[in-house]
Amino acid sequence: MKKNDDIDSRIGARIRTERESRGWSLTDLAEKASVSRAMIYKIERGDSSPTANLLGKLTGAFGLSMSALMARAEVRQGRMLRKADQPVWTDPETGYVRRHVSPRSDMPLDLVQVALPAGKAVPMPASAYAFLRQLIWVLEGELVFVEGEVRHEMKQGDCLELGPPMDCVFKNEGKHTCIYAVAALSVA
Repeated sequence: MKKNDDIDSRIGARIRTERESRGWSLTDLAEKASVSRAMIYKIERGDSSPTANLLGKLTGAFGLSMSALMARAEVRQGRMLRKADQPVWTDPETGYVRRHVSPRSDMPLDLVQVALPAGKAVPMPASAYAFLRQLIWVLEGELVFVEGEVRHEMKQGDCLELGPPMDCVFKNEGKHTCIYAVAALSVA
């Protein structure tokens, strides 16, 4: 079993746990997330690797951030999370690599490192940000962050506070991988 298959299985199991803990059927979640029932079923069984956009829709329906879902699926409680133990997930559609950096704790803050390959774009629905305040900090390369109708062109060292929740797109229009950090603060 490949590393990504293992995390995909745990993400699927966590999605099923979140759905069942709310007393929702597959149909309920499908309607709330605007995702097909069949796709949710495949993800919960670990038969399909979810895209970043799809995870954004599902976590938005739950009122969770992607970071919270990943932490619940992967991260053990404790004050230190060594790099070797940080969950890494790769979007099968874009090759976007997401590393959950922060330890699981009762703090309302999560830190995530993302590597977005050159020429790739990751759209995220507004629902993925409904209960969060976020900062994006570009560590390497260049990132274009499109927030509704507003285009933010960011270079290494730039940091952006996201505005109110709206559909957005993370784009790497450059020739090299862009590495950025996301600090997500839960406000719900």
